[in-house]
Amino acid sequence: MKALRFERKVAKFAAAAVAGRIVPGRGAKHGPLTLKEVDPPELPGPGWVRLRPRLAGICGSDLATIDGRSSRYFEPIVSFPFTLGHEVVGDLDDGTRAVLIPVLHCATRGIDPPCDSCRAGRINLCERIAFGHLDPGLQSGFCATTGGGWSIAMVAHESQLLPIPDDVTDEQAVLVEPTACAVHAARVVESSNLDGGPLVVVGSGALGLLTIAALRHTLRLTPPMNGTDTHPEQRRWAKELGADRVVEPHELARAVRSETSSLMIGDHLTGGAPMVVDCVGTATSLTDSLRVVAPGGTVLVVGMPGHTQLDLTPLWHRESALRGCYAYTRDDFDDALALARLLDLGRLVSATYPLHRYTEAVEHAAAAGARGAVRVAFDLRSEKQRDDLR
Repeated sequence: MKALRFERKVAKFAAAAVAGRIVPGRGAKHGPLTLKEVDPPELPGPGWVRLRPRLAGICGSDLATIDGRSSRYFEPIVSFPFTLGHEVVGDLDDGTRAVLIPVLHCATRGIDPPCDSCRAGRINLCERIAFGHLDPGLQSGFCATTGGGWSIAMVAHESQLLPIPDDVTDEQAVLVEPTACAVHAARVVESSNLDGGPLVVVGSGALGLLTIAALRHTLRLTPPMNGTDTHPEQRRWAKELGADRVVEPHELARAVRSETSSLMIGDHLTGGAPMVVDCVGTATSLTDSLRVVAPGGTVLVVGMPGHTQLDLTPLWHRESALRGCYAYTRDDFDDALALARLLDLGRLVSATYPLHRYTEAVEHAAAAGARGAVRVAFDLRSEKQRDDLR
């Protein structure tokens, strides 16, 4: 069957890093990602089933991997060769349509008793992601055993599947996984017991937009202020999905200043927002976030940061907190499905591509904002090989 396979090839990885710096997404053409004919992955054990992807999204962590920007932190918790793709809606052999919950936690790995995190339902913090009867992999799509969504078929454990009602479209369903990330971030914000002041979301890519939607429509928190980029389509979506005020990055400090009656010392505010949700994770966005967070406030990092260089003096001086927010729990998926349905989030799927056009698809996804797109996905529904695997 066809699969977009990412292999451990150091020279190719270096070439991808160079190409990706010149043109984002160009690592797909020059790096270790190739479309291959491979054997379908075998079922690892009881409770495992085959999932034939219908749509599979291209997210920021995929792009970082392809362009050689991912951190070496991940090396011991992925296994090669892996097939990318963890934002997946697909068909089971019994005809059920399901969304993949990609975290490879203790239950999927046959580990009993489970770790403390899994026992408490916090599968996103599983302590056994490199153990058990599976190869290392923090999620499906980064594990050699399971395969991934950028293929004709992969395997999934029954605990990783969320059945999808007939009235939910494939486009809505493929947005459930990133929406679950946003719901999880919104729950962290809710648990922080904010005491007044604006709630700021930095970034208006798919994750930023979905986080705005989750804050506004799932938890009905104070309408957020969004520090967005200069692309008009993203600005429009931010307003439509619930941002109370949308500003460009260079206007963010001034906007927060007016909302909080802060004074200015150099480039920094004397006050600020009690919570800033950074959905980008770059050095620039994190610097902007630290600049506008209130003394004693929190910058919640939802976007995957990778390698960054930051001046952390304001973190120390203002007793601010820098907190990570990774993935989701099973409960987050239920709310994400409801939100995708309520707001018809399938509208955010801007373009789809067949597997053989993967270099175009990746470059489109890497330039999504500039091209007026939000989410780009692979469409596997018309691939002939799908019928052969029924």
